Formats: sequence, C-alpha cells, structure tokens
Amino acid sequence: MLALLSRIENIGRKLPHPTLTFAALCLIIIIASFVFTLLGTSATHPISKDIIEAKSLVSEAGFLYMLTNTVSNFMNFAPLGPVLVAMIGIGLADHSGYLPAIIKAFTEKAPKAFLSYALVFIGVLSNLAADAGYIVLIPLAALIYKSFGRHPLAGIAAAFAGVSGGYSANLVIGPVDIVLSGLTVEAAQIIKPDYELNPSSNYWFLLVSTFLITIIGGLITDYIVEPYLKKTGAQIDEPDESHTKAAYSPSAFRISSIIGLIYTIAVIAGFQTNVIPMQEGMKGLVVLIALGFALIGLVYGSMTIKKATQEETHWTVISMEKTFSSMAGYLVLMFFAAQFVAYFNWTELGLIGAIQGAELLTQWKLSPTLLLVIIVLFSSLVNLMIGSASAKWALMAPILVPMLMLLNIDPAYSQLAYRVGDSSTNIITPLMPYFALILAYAQQHSKSSHLGTILAMMIPYSFAFLLSWIILLVIWLTAGWPIGF
Repeated sequence: MLALLSRIENIGRKLPHPTLTFAALCLIIIIASFVFTLLGTSATHPISKDIIEAKSLVSEAGFLYMLTNTVSNFMNFAPLGPVLVAMIGIGLADHSGYLPAIIKAFTEKAPKAFLSYALVFIGVLSNLAADAGYIVLIPLAALIYKSFGRHPLAGIAAAFAGVSGGYSANLVIGPVDIVLSGLTVEAAQIIKPDYELNPSSNYWFLLVSTFLITIIGGLITDYIVEPYLKKTGAQIDEPDESHTKAAYSPSAFRISSIIGLIYTIAVIAGFQTNVIPMQEGMKGLVVLIALGFALIGLVYGSMTIKKATQEETHWTVISMEKTFSSMAGYLVLMFFAAQFVAYFNWTELGLIGAIQGAELLTQWKLSPTLLLVIIVLFSSLVNLMIGSASAKWALMAPILVPMLMLLNIDPAYSQLAYRVGDSSTNIITPLMPYFALILAYAQQHSKSSHLGTILAMMIPYSFAFLLSWIILLVIWLTAGWPIGF
C-alpha cells in the first residue's frame, strides 16, 4: 500500500506547481470542450426535456464568457469569501495566543491513542455547521497533531476525511437530509403523486455510518497515512511565530473560554427561539464563527499582551494583517481553481455525463441489491465531475428514483445509495470547491506539498469508505433492517 501511495505521489510530483496545475486544467477543459462540441455531444434534461449540448470555450460565446466572468468566477468561488471572513476572527484568536492555549489544554488531557478517531468523528459532526469544518477544524487539526509530535499533514487528512468523506453520515438530522429528501419526493411524485418522504428516511443507516466512518478513518490515519508521510520524509516547515507575543495564562484561558461558551449558547438559543431565523442564520454562520473567535481572541489578548510598545497597542490590526499576508499563495491558487471549476460547469460536460450515465443504468436488468450497489459506484464517479450534492441529485433523481420505483425499490433506498457514493469520493476530486483549500492548508506546514500529496493521502480513505459502506449496505439490505423512519 505504501509503495502504491508513493507511486501516486511521484506522479503528482511530476506535475507543475499546484497553481500552474489548475491553470493547465483550465487549458485542458478549453480543448476538451472544443472536441466534444465537434462530436455533437448532448443529453436530454430529465425534468425540462431540453436538449443540453456541450458548449465550446473555443467560440465567440466561450471567449466572451471567459473574458467577462473571470472576476465573478473568482469572487463567487464558494470557499473564498467564507475563508477570508472566518480568518479575521481566527487570526485574532491565534495572534492573541488563545489557539495555542487551547491546543496546549487539548494535548495535556486528550488520550493520544484516540486522537485520529476523535478528529474524524468531530469532522463528521461538523457537517451540521455548514462549511465550518473546512474552515476551522482542518487547519486546527494540523496544529493539534503537531503539538503531539505527529505529522501535521496526517491531522489534515483525518479531519478532511471526516468533514468531507463522511459528509452524509451524522448523529442527527441536518440540512442536507432536508434538501435531498425534498428532491427525492419531487422525483417520486412522477410515479406516485401523493408520495411523501421524511428527512429521517435514511437516519438509522447514517447513524451507524457515523461510527463506521470514525473507525475506518482512524485506522487509515494511524496505520496507513501517517506511516506513509513519515516514510516519504515529507518535510515539515517551521512556521514563523515571531508575531506571537502572548504568554500562556491559565486564568485568561478560563475566562475567555467561558465567554466563548456563553457566546455559543447564545447563538444556539438564537436559532432555537427563531431570534436568528434558521435559513438566514445558516447563511451567516461563518460570520457568527468569525465573531466568536474574535471575541475570544480580544478577551484573551487583552489579558496577556502587554501594551508596552506602539506595535503591541495595535496588535489586533497587526494580527489581521499578518493573517492575510500569509494567505497570498492561497489567493493565487484559488483564482485559478475558481476558473477551472467555472469553465467545466459552463461547458455542460459534467451535466451531460451524469445524465447519460443515469440513462444507461435504466437499461440494465439487475437485482435490487446489485442495482443499488451500482448506483453507489455510479454516484461516486459522477461526484468526480460535479461537486454539489444537491445539484447532482436534482439531475439524477428524476431518472433513478422513478426507475427504481417501477422495480419496487423505495425512493429512500435510491437516495441512500446516492449519498453513500457521493460522500466517498469528495476527498479525491479537485472539482470539489474546498479541495484547493486543503492543498493550501498542507502547504502552510510543508511547502513541498502538491496535488499528488493530497491524492496520495486521501485515496486510502476514499476506497476504504466506499468499500466498507458498500459492505454495510449489502448486509443491511440482506438483513432487511429499516434504514430510517
């Protein structure tokens, strides 16, 4: 296994700098769109019945699209705004010394043997907080691993596996359950107009999946990924900590933590009492997170940083400036990654591939269990081309759900099969919006990290999650256990 991962990373090393890699991918998409347009590639939309044709970027319309949307592609790229906003607060918390303090407290009390499992588990649960896992947990995991004397990239891998690879699993019903079940109902009503489906229709299976992903993710981290990182000698760069002026203060840590807890309780109460409406609140969750970290950092810093010099008097401004200056490489990488994702979506190639693949499945005569397993595999492949879980299901559900209903397979099972496949390959596709962010996190600790490094780290998780989930699904179906309620 380690030899295989080494070969994957070696292939990745032959690629240019990650930023140049995404620039090259943009060029490849431009050429591919031209070729598929010449071939007349098209598909029929399952809902509108419109003919969707591949669009060439080597055309007047394509040129104008690239020319007029370059700025908006960058500004509207999903990870960009949330990360920058969150880093204002996180930068304050880091510069004040609070984040080093919480890591110190964690390392003194947390059992080292269960660290990987805890991070994967927390990563799975973080899905309830939208993108918070990507923005907060993954970079923090690297620091926690490093404080334990372990490889920080292994911490990134473990947290990323939980946040993204375990996207569909959780202990409670979340927003994704509501969105996907609504799309499933719309598709099912094509066959049965009065069909209804609860968001909890997959709950029991996904509840068990949370612990399955936690165990598998922890084992992969400890016995494959981290040994691989140590064997390859991935160089860990020492960060510049010259800006950190605060000393550890137990009393300041306790007071700022209590204030942070009160803030968290107040935010949760705001959601529960509808003072913060759920829909609007989820859109502003990153801002709430940034405010929380900023509050904690200001309290801790005011108690620990001596205001003896002009620089220390303005430590809040300095911390935010240094945070953003350290993200220059990330911004450049995001620019080209945003263009690549936008170009691919505009050409309609991913959409056409998803529709044609789903239509192919309708022509096969297979047993229900085998058909569901194939849908899992099919979803995992489509996920490599289209990042949004709801967008993919909006396209696939009108074909797959009615088809399986005619074979006496409940739509809840179709939805479950899709979710299993969709989650498993999130962590190995550069088209996933946060993939470039993970690479940027890795380069903060090892500047030699590249696309091959991330793929070599995450492929074991992806295959292990996919295989173990399929096995669990087959066992569940064979036993006839309820998948939800």
